[in-house]
Amino acid sequence: MLSQGINDKIALQEILVDELTDQQLADFCDMLNTAYRAGNPIVSDQDYDFIYLPALRERIPKHSLLQAVEPEGVAFSTDKVLLPEVMLSTDKAYSQKEVSKWLERIKKSAIEIDFDTHAIQIKATPKLDGFAGYDDGICLYTRGDGKKGSNISRVFDRGLKVYNSAKRGQGAGEIVVKKSYFEKYLSTDFEYPRNFQASLIKEKSLDEKAQQAIKNKAALFVPFNQLPYWLGSIDELIYQFDIVVFDALSGVDFDVDGVVFEVTNDNLKTYMGANRKFHRWQIAFKENKDKAQVKVLSVTPQVGRTGKITPVAELEPTFLSGATINRVTGHHYGLVREQGLGAGSIIELTRSGLVIPKINKILKPSEINIPIMCPSCDEILQWESDFLICVNHKECPAQVIGRMEYFFKILSNSNGFGIATIKNFYNEGIRKTSEIYALTYNDLTKMGFGDKTSKNLIAERSKSTTEQIEDWRFLAAFGIARLGMGNCEKLLRSCLLSDVFILNLKTIENIEGFAELTAQAVVKGLKNIKNEFDLLIKYDFNFEITPLQKEITKYTHALVGKKVVFTGKMNSSRDEMKKNAKSIGIQVINSVSAKTNYLVVGENAGQNKIKDAEKFNIEILSEKSYLLKI
Repeated sequence: MLSQGINDKIALQEILVDELTDQQLADFCDMLNTAYRAGNPIVSDQDYDFIYLPALRERIPKHSLLQAVEPEGVAFSTDKVLLPEVMLSTDKAYSQKEVSKWLERIKKSAIEIDFDTHAIQIKATPKLDGFAGYDDGICLYTRGDGKKGSNISRVFDRGLKVYNSAKRGQGAGEIVVKKSYFEKYLSTDFEYPRNFQASLIKEKSLDEKAQQAIKNKAALFVPFNQLPYWLGSIDELIYQFDIVVFDALSGVDFDVDGVVFEVTNDNLKTYMGANRKFHRWQIAFKENKDKAQVKVLSVTPQVGRTGKITPVAELEPTFLSGATINRVTGHHYGLVREQGLGAGSIIELTRSGLVIPKINKILKPSEINIPIMCPSCDEILQWESDFLICVNHKECPAQVIGRMEYFFKILSNSNGFGIATIKNFYNEGIRKTSEIYALTYNDLTKMGFGDKTSKNLIAERSKSTTEQIEDWRFLAAFGIARLGMGNCEKLLRSCLLSDVFILNLKTIENIEGFAELTAQAVVKGLKNIKNEFDLLIKYDFNFEITPLQKEITKYTHALVGKKVVFTGKMNSSRDEMKKNAKSIGIQVINSVSAKTNYLVVGENAGQNKIKDAEKFNIEILSEKSYLLKI
């Protein structure tokens, strides 16, 4: 973990993002997220969105903050409840060009389902910078991890009103404070509106300023469906883009940090779907503008977990978008070779809207210096397309350390096994994750870890095996090329985790989403991890088993293959009902569309879902009727 002094220097940009190790960056982003969710932001939202998060996305693209909705932290009740609907994050675009690419993906999806591209409707709304929640009319929940949140209905009991005098039960929205009110009455007591918004939510009694803001209807819950919006076709959005953005940014008296664009056509939204982090039919736009011409002083190679060598350009100090930039990461050594990135090069550097610095293009090439030997292990490097690779995968220190750290990062259910700890293990002769699991308390103390640290590491390691994780996540933690979390889940729908090692090339190729090259990489990767897998599996990890597709097809009940939406409070746990439904061949979806087959309703069911079901003539089942059908 980073010390408070280092954290302060990073936040003040006395230590730049490019000067942090990957683990330091990850730890700092985790800390920023925890503080933000607790209502005590350490940096501005703009710095988080445009400096630290983009840096994390570039350097650690599989970090948990980027793969799923950011964890809520411990500021609120640990007694989490299932949200009425999944609340995902929103993907980001930092230029009109990126928005245009998103629009092209929408058109492509429409064509794939024979939907008239001219009939596509895009909605634009202000992106509120508030505290996200979901109001089902009975309870108000924090967003939590996107699936489970904390019940904070107390804010309505304290008198909080809904924006536009709307009724309760409007679904997703945000708790916000009017910008004009905050600046006039609260800015001297609260550094950010976020600090004040969090004070409304926490269990402690409200102070006088918070009570007054609620009484004056300056603090409100704003459902997204109550926001002013623009609606038009793709062509109209492209033509009126600047006007649409300006109107959205200036259309409400709340802090706004962007514009949300989304598709409104239900069939198209259903087809495009979502990943674990965000809906593909929605994107948030934040503009980028700043550029500078910068001289490169030197280019240094860095070794990644997979053996890829990344060029890092040391720059003449350049002030850009409010910070002094000294270094920037290049894309790959193909860029160095083909465009002449070296000492003396002049590059166009982009840090648009405070985004992490990027090399936009090389304006003046210079003599290059491409490494022959790996900077970590001194082995001869090899070219693979545009990438320079260290193929000494088994013994290269940087790769060995990276793989061990990656395992714990992907499991995401224990703390303490960051890069500093892993480096200490490596220095003591540890080369494999299985060796970490074999360490005793005495082993750790002999390595120089203190009594408390050693006990904590043992406890956290135990937690990693006892806390339930998905079987596909465990497989993904081995870091096999082309076998990320999504592909691991697809693979385990076809076979048990214990049987993946007997799969042949043809079998894997026949799985949807696995082309020949991917299948080849998977077969090779599985062979390489087999021994390590066998050693780790002995520690009895608590797996949530992925249901097999072939077992699902054996079911003959009326709902096999049907698309079903669950809403409202059930007698059984709704989360367990969904898991059971998936295991017996039902396609569980979260929103009602024309393609939905059944809506299963419990107490206090979402009225919008019921209205949509009636609109599309979808059969509505009670919990009892549903159970009789299966």
